[in-house]
Amino acid sequence: MTSKAAIKKLGLTGTSLDAIRETVREAESNTTGEIALALIPESSDYSFRELLASTVLGVATFAALLPFHGALAALLDRTFWHLPAWYVTAFYGMASFAVTALFFLVANMPAIDRIVVPRKERTRAVYSRAVRHFSESGVYATRDRSGILVFISLMEREVRILADSGISAKIAQEEWNAIANDLAEGIKAGRSAKAIEDAVRHCGKLLANNFPAKRDNPNELPDGLVILEAGL
Repeated sequence: MTSKAAIKKLGLTGTSLDAIRETVREAESNTTGEIALALIPESSDYSFRELLASTVLGVATFAALLPFHGALAALLDRTFWHLPAWYVTAFYGMASFAVTALFFLVANMPAIDRIVVPRKERTRAVYSRAVRHFSESGVYATRDRSGILVFISLMEREVRILADSGISAKIAQEEWNAIANDLAEGIKAGRSAKAIEDAVRHCGKLLANNFPAKRDNPNELPDGLVILEAGL
């Protein structure tokens, strides 16, 4: 899934993205904390799992055809003339390969990935990708170590909120997890734009209570929703 497809799937428009950006600005105006938002179609390509599932399906196809060896040989004999002795073996091989290749081509569909990739592996991938973006985007490097990252991974249907060390010393991770769960439920219910704005407001209130705004309050991170490409 591409980033454009992810935005479309969530029902986000230019207007809603502008509204999200403005909500972040408003929330940050009351705190020295910084709120970063990121959306990614999927946190990993899961190619090993897709290939493994495709191979298993190909082998299963081969095994399922074995009991019909005689019937298939007779059918091919009636259909084609002068076939070599190994034609049935070749047919089995081609059928198994075709099933493997076809499934691998469609295995990157989100619905199939959620079947062939174990939940624990998806959860680890989301956390790992969120940590990577936390570092790459500079959320960890704010002046007061008061940055948070709200990370949405669409295929896995998971949301992670990561807080820098300055915030973690004052606000328990459970409070961020509650906001992340509410955001995930809002996205699932088809209220993506509103759910993101509500999550930003809740994050802003927590930050304002613990990191109130000062006279010198620079904007250190982008305010809008950053759209990441899958696999990068």
